[in-house]
Amino acid sequence: MAYVQVEADDQRLEEGPEGLQFKSFLGADGGATGGSSQAKSPGVGNADRGYLSDQSNVPKGSSGFWTVEYYQPYFDVDTKTVLRRCYTTLNPLSAPTYTSTHLNPADLYGPFWTLTTLIFALYLSSSLGASIAAYLSAKGAEYDYDFQLLSIAVTLVYAYGLGVPVLLWLGLRYLGVGEWSVVEAISVWGYGQFVWIPVSVLCVIPVPILRWTLVGIALCLSGYFLGANIYPILASAEAKATRLIIIFLAALQVGIALSFKILFFSYYVVDKIGGDIKVPGGDVPAAGISTVTPRL
Repeated sequence: MAYVQVEADDQRLEEGPEGLQFKSFLGADGGATGGSSQAKSPGVGNADRGYLSDQSNVPKGSSGFWTVEYYQPYFDVDTKTVLRRCYTTLNPLSAPTYTSTHLNPADLYGPFWTLTTLIFALYLSSSLGASIAAYLSAKGAEYDYDFQLLSIAVTLVYAYGLGVPVLLWLGLRYLGVGEWSVVEAISVWGYGQFVWIPVSVLCVIPVPILRWTLVGIALCLSGYFLGANIYPILASAEAKATRLIIIFLAALQVGIALSFKILFFSYYVVDKIGGDIKVPGGDVPAAGISTVTPRL
């Protein structure tokens, strides 16, 4: 059996703490107590991993969807941007890239005012066109404004401009297609109806063939714009049958165009045939007799 002599370290231990050396890795100012005034080094904590965010950069709409603050960022857009987004919908060449180029980020201010302006444009233009037709048919004839058309315009425009995109978004979410948000859906649909505003104004001209031409142009421009922005969303679905929804949307587009033409742009000039039928109690003509006749 062999024995190995081990040198005792008593002398090194007796040297005490003076024999130990420590090295700091915190830098020259690492031991300073004023940590709040020192800049944090990269990678320290969670600051550089996105876990912490500056409160000044938090969007105002981070509250619940039932609060006004939630929708405030979607109305934070200037008039110049809204007008540019409206005019761009009239250019078919920009339709395929409209969402990514011009509608980033999406807003609700423009679609709301576009649809509201369209409501008043439909009612005022139809009332003005009917009164002009009545005047040209028989000078001095009075036209009774039908305020029921205003309620019809409100129901029709808001149902198509707001209800249809929301229902479409819900349906696509149910089918597992989540490529866009409900705000983008409403924004695309609202801006897509802008073309009907100038068409409504021009349809005051009492020329039936011109009105049909204007309605056809608006139908094509608005339909192509919506199709170019919606079909890529439908095509991203796993089920190929989802793409067939575009046919249903096209039928709705044709339906809304015919509704506008029949309800608001159907007045034309006719010659007065026969005399007014006198009714007891005044010089008011009997109901159903009018010098302005709707025509498809």
